[in-house]
Amino acid sequence: MNTKKTVIIIAGPTASGKTALSLQLAKHFNTEIISADSRQCFKELNIGVAKPTEQELQFIKHHFVNSHSIHDNVNAQVFEQYALKAAEEIFKKSDVAIMVGGTGMYIKAFCEGLDEIPGVDISIRNSIKKNYEENGLNWLQQEVKKNDSEFWKRCEQKNPQRLMRALEVFLSTGQSITTFREKTKLTRSFHVIKFGVDLPKEQLHANIEKRADEMIEAGLVEEVKSLYPYKNINALQTVGYKEIFNYLDGFYNMDEAVKKIKASTKQYAKRQLTWFKKEKGIAWVPSEFFKSKNAMQQLKLRINK
Repeated sequence: MNTKKTVIIIAGPTASGKTALSLQLAKHFNTEIISADSRQCFKELNIGVAKPTEQELQFIKHHFVNSHSIHDNVNAQVFEQYALKAAEEIFKKSDVAIMVGGTGMYIKAFCEGLDEIPGVDISIRNSIKKNYEENGLNWLQQEVKKNDSEFWKRCEQKNPQRLMRALEVFLSTGQSITTFREKTKLTRSFHVIKFGVDLPKEQLHANIEKRADEMIEAGLVEEVKSLYPYKNINALQTVGYKEIFNYLDGFYNMDEAVKKIKASTKQYAKRQLTWFKKEKGIAWVPSEFFKSKNAMQQLKLRINK
């Protein structure tokens, strides 16, 4: 029998039902959840990042939810160290930990570690930042697309901090930032089982549209208004927040804002799927898979191999 501890990872696109599945698994194994979501960690963000409800957070302990401030510098390296410590804490009480989220780089960092990226030329960094401030996001997107097409295919294309980071690495080293992320894979002391939630495209899009409407009804506009003084912070360059900021600034009306939230979320989900489909070792299953006793028995057999 395998004596290693096990992390069961539930990955997939936004609005695919990952949260409900993670809660179900955590309850079944009497354990805790580590969130692999790059925005749910910010305590100031709630409605727009589809956090678990207060009731769900009380029902099952979550790690990396409400753990940081939007003023903190949070990245894959920060998550890796945080999540490894959380797993260690969980393993003192349970043989199984659950990880759930849609931020592919965070999950990859947790499972395999991150390669060190060489230092960048500070003049290049300053030049990119100056050009971005003067020419905007479209300029930055075109530069990344032109120089680092491999990263462009897989990245959050509206996240300026990550785009600037990729561009400065390429212009300083001549290599895609992805090459530094795919060299050395660490072997963790625990076992990892990865599942991807597989939904028909039509159902996923219907879920996204429904969720966007529910967020507006739940008070997303009021939440974004309260964060308006911080609109330029990286953490708020997020789908759902950017569109409402533009609505508040008069660039379009509420109906247009909601349509743009839905469209941007669908594009984001597509990029998430592109990332996860390229990752090895993910078993793609329908959300109903975990509802049968047979599935849980199979899962236990996999854990005990």
